[in-house]
Amino acid sequence: MKNRAFRNFYIFSVLGVLLAASYPIYMGVSVLIHVVREGAVPVESYPKYVIPYTPIALAVLFGVLILPPALRYVRRFVTGVVSAASLLVFFIAERITETKIQVKTTELVPLEGWQMSLCYVPPDMYETRTWDAVDILLGGYNPAFKIHFYIISVVLILAIINCFCGFGKMIKDGTRNRLSPLVMQAASTALFLGLCILACFTSFYRTGEMTVPAVSAVLMSVFFVVFGLTAGIFTASFTVGKRKSLSVLLPSLVSALVTLIMYIGEMLLLNFNLYRFGEGFFFDALPLIVLSPADILIIILSGTLCALLSLLLNRKSRAAANAEKGSA
Repeated sequence: MKNRAFRNFYIFSVLGVLLAASYPIYMGVSVLIHVVREGAVPVESYPKYVIPYTPIALAVLFGVLILPPALRYVRRFVTGVVSAASLLVFFIAERITETKIQVKTTELVPLEGWQMSLCYVPPDMYETRTWDAVDILLGGYNPAFKIHFYIISVVLILAIINCFCGFGKMIKDGTRNRLSPLVMQAASTALFLGLCILACFTSFYRTGEMTVPAVSAVLMSVFFVVFGLTAGIFTASFTVGKRKSLSVLLPSLVSALVTLIMYIGEMLLLNFNLYRFGEGFFFDALPLIVLSPADILIIILSGTLCALLSLLLNRKSRAAANAEKGSA
């Protein structure tokens, strides 16, 4: 019965990932066709955000495909092994895509440089934007600019693989001890992925100016908070039921730290500036640091919400454990 349930889970997982990854994989194939035929991708034919989403899709698909042998041979460490293998696929695919593919504008630009430009404004505004304070130096690409791309990708891959491995292991073992944290992980990951997709096609309605509109400020704030929460809940899924310093404090610290790292990545992308969510003291950079009080509040909010969710998970874990003892 368990084998049949796992087989069904595996089949639907592979089909689901294939369906979800179909567009990112299509983007990668489309880019390769242009490179083979023309040597570069014409800017008008460039599929939005082929990196990092095509490598992410390939990494997740690979992780799901190797799930059965991983569960069989490295059962106890299945999440770690599958995650490591998926991340390896991601970084190989990402690096090949970044360095071997060029975009043809008025000159040939490495794909990573062109991709960087899309972080400032939506692609359809690039040609008409008048650049001033924060200029894009295509061709003068610094790998430090990719910190935020890479950390988003790593968190997404780890969170998604954690869900598939966790649910698969529970079905194999017939247990439900990690059900609540995995459900919460799936919900936060789906929300964060949805925000990532929205950002791809809108860049959250930024205009390229340093002070963003109100709708952009709200969406960017939610993005930062949910991003941190996704990483924090990933940590909490392994520490639930342990002492509070591990099960509550550690996930909240991870959530806040990951949010801070995201800010650092954005700061490097913007030449040691940050987008401002408004005007006045609350939104202006504090002395000696780039962060504003609003940015610090967002970091704290991410960690605090993660702590509250971790407390909730621990209560559910204790209640489930007590219920099992009572039934025994």
